Order: sequence, then C-alpha cells, then structure tokens
Amino acid sequence: MYANARHILVVDDEPKIVDVVKSYLENSGYTVSEAYSSKEAYARFEAEHPDLIILDWMLPDITGEEVCRKLRQVSKVPVVMLTARVEEENILQGFGFGADDYVTKPFSPRQLVARVEAVLRRTENDQPTVLTFNHGKLMIDLSSIEVKKDGTIVSLTPNEFKVLSVLAYHPKKVFTREELIELTMGNHFEGLDRIIDTHVKNIRQKIESDSKNFQYILTVHGMGYKFGGN
Repeated sequence: MYANARHILVVDDEPKIVDVVKSYLENSGYTVSEAYSSKEAYARFEAEHPDLIILDWMLPDITGEEVCRKLRQVSKVPVVMLTARVEEENILQGFGFGADDYVTKPFSPRQLVARVEAVLRRTENDQPTVLTFNHGKLMIDLSSIEVKKDGTIVSLTPNEFKVLSVLAYHPKKVFTREELIELTMGNHFEGLDRIIDTHVKNIRQKIESDSKNFQYILTVHGMGYKFGGN
C-alpha cells in the first residue's frame, strides 16, 4: 500500500464491479473501502471520512441520488456517479443533486480512475469545510459537525444541524419547507412539513442574538426560509 494514499469509497451492489474498480484504484495508489448498500455507505463515510466516493445510481435500498443528497447535507466530499442512464436530462439531474462527475455503464476502469484523479485535482482545494459569518461570530464546521457562536460551541440536534447547514451553504437561496425536509430528512419522511418551523425556531434561539431582528435564518413569507448571514 502506498504511503499517504487518498481514500476512495466505492458503493455498488454488484461485487464484480466493486472488485474491478477497487483493483484498478489500488494499483493507482489509492486506499479503497467498499460498500454494497446505502446503509453500509453511510457507516463507512461516517467512520472513515473518504476523500472521494464512487456511487452507483441504483442501489438495493435507496437510490444513489438520495444518498448523494444526504451526504451533501453535511459534507462536500467529491462524488462520482456510476449510471446506466445516458440521457442528458438524467445526467443534468445528477449534477443538480450534488454529483461532481458521472461515468456511464459499461465503463473502462482506466477511464474511471482518470475521472477520479481529475475530480480530486479540481475539488481538493476549493471545497470549504468551515463556513464563517459576521466576521467569525458564527462558525459552522461541516466536517466535525460543530457550530460556534462567539467562540462558544452551540449544541444542535442532528436535524437542526442539517437544516442550518443546508441554508448556510446556499446563502440567499430560498428553500421551501418541502425542500428542506427532502434534503435533511429524506423523501420518505411522513411527518408534517411544519416540523421545519420547529427546527428553525430552535436554531434561532441558539444562534440569533436579537429575537426580534433575525440575522441568520430569515423567513420568506409564503415561500420558506433563506440564510441571510454575511
């Protein structure tokens, strides 16, 4: 094994594909982990913090699209999608939910390795993991899942952190309640969309300084919420 090798997580429910991809990546100097379902992928991601994820679009439990959306709630780890869908609309959809590149099946393992190397070069220096606002008074660390207000750690629930991270990573963008639910809790959530209002209320109590003049999470009446921090 190469010293200081970058770590790649390969997620596909076809063992033969995983074995071939893993072999080519290891021969190119990468450390490789494998997962065969979204559940395994999440566990590997949280435990190992890979430098890049190769993710199959069609997984046995949930789609690679939903996996990528959930990853984007807390991380900007580069994602290369493996897909049999070659239509332009589907490819654009993949970029829309956060994929960095795609490779269509069947594919050349050498081409996949080249795509991985290109994505790593392009992304390793331009993906912020710490968001700061108001001259550092609010800090959101996406990698350690930590929030600080005026230098003091703020205790947020996992869902509160997800809601705050989604809003803060896209300042000024208006999100509907439905979009926030899908991005933070998944499209299988069966509760009321007003749960987002509860999360926002709790977050505001923890990060806002003026309860009558919100600075960070702003209400857009009739639409939803947006992040207003600078």
